[in-house]
Amino acid sequence: MADRQQEMKNTTKNDPGLGRKGITWFRKGTYKVLYYLCGLFPVKKDRILFATDSRRDLSGNLQWVHDRMKRERPDLDYQYLFKEKVSNYRSLKDKFRMPWLLATSATILIDDYYPMIYGLRLRKGVDLIQLWHAVGAFKTFGYSRVGKPGGPSPDSKAHRNYTKAIVSSKEVAKYYAEGFGIPIHRVHATGIPRTDVFFDEEYKEKTRASIYEAYPAFREKKVYLFAPTFRGTGAKTAYYDFDRLDLEKIYDLCKKKNAVFIVKIHPFVSERLFITREMEDVFFDLSFEREINDLLFVTDVLITDYSSTCFEFALLGGPMVFYAYDLEEYIAQRDFYYPYREFVPGRICESLEELIQALEAEDFQQEKVEPFKKKFFQYADGNATKRVVDLVLDKGGVTHDQ
Repeated sequence: MADRQQEMKNTTKNDPGLGRKGITWFRKGTYKVLYYLCGLFPVKKDRILFATDSRRDLSGNLQWVHDRMKRERPDLDYQYLFKEKVSNYRSLKDKFRMPWLLATSATILIDDYYPMIYGLRLRKGVDLIQLWHAVGAFKTFGYSRVGKPGGPSPDSKAHRNYTKAIVSSKEVAKYYAEGFGIPIHRVHATGIPRTDVFFDEEYKEKTRASIYEAYPAFREKKVYLFAPTFRGTGAKTAYYDFDRLDLEKIYDLCKKKNAVFIVKIHPFVSERLFITREMEDVFFDLSFEREINDLLFVTDVLITDYSSTCFEFALLGGPMVFYAYDLEEYIAQRDFYYPYREFVPGRICESLEELIQALEAEDFQQEKVEPFKKKFFQYADGNATKRVVDLVLDKGGVTHDQ
């Protein structure tokens, strides 16, 4: 026995990864034990939990749904679990709060990947509702990527225990059902709550005024918003090919067009674009801004690639350019739900030279925007949040007449 114990110690010492795996296994085991012990207590039918592993406070879909629910039902027991990044450690307090709240809440609302909930068997009558942060169906995700780099294994438990998920239209419901690995009847075409801002004129004017106050240069100039998605397989490997941007050429173009160039890099990417002091009158790195929707209200031209931001900007009817320098490689590794060249609502540029030419000539193929919007937004009325709240409240646990 002593020899076996010494062998285990030596193995762990020689393979640090094995020690980390053991610690992870112990933590997950302890967490599950705590969850099932908390399950000895009754589910609180009036408790609704807002949880995210990618935000440090309420924002996006979670905030829109939360604020409306609190106005309609201030009597409910609202609880919260926040963590800025999946890779961040939880506080000691939250390590104990999490299993308790997950076990005793009748309704759980999340807006992104949430690994600590996927291995759990939800209690009877509990609703786990995914308010996914993206709009429409663009690049493949989840189980649509089985067999591709970064894709899940077919027997993974991720996403599968959602009782409901929301989408922008019936057009994309089948793709979300496939990506999440859930039956299509659990996918509801309510519209996306955070897009309601595009129909709120007061909010738009207030947001524009706030941005112009912070950045006066935006008011009198053409605004290019550069908002690409990341490369890599996920948060831990995310990067962007900044060498694909020739800042001097872009700077010269912006001077010629009396424009500024806002950079909004995906939050997964930790590296930032280096902007020299001499170019700070044109380039503005606003990657720290959480809500890209607010920046769209001051944007004249959106420059993106494979980001779902194009769906939101389509609601404003604005011109777009798609700088897809690695398109064939991206299709091979990630792929799309629709043929990219036929699908995107704007001019595709596969080199920096093409991008500069398109911006200079204002060749955006903007006629593609309106049919794109009609296809992917079942509702264009600013009432998505209402429909989602109605969906949540009209369930078996939390009800209007409770």
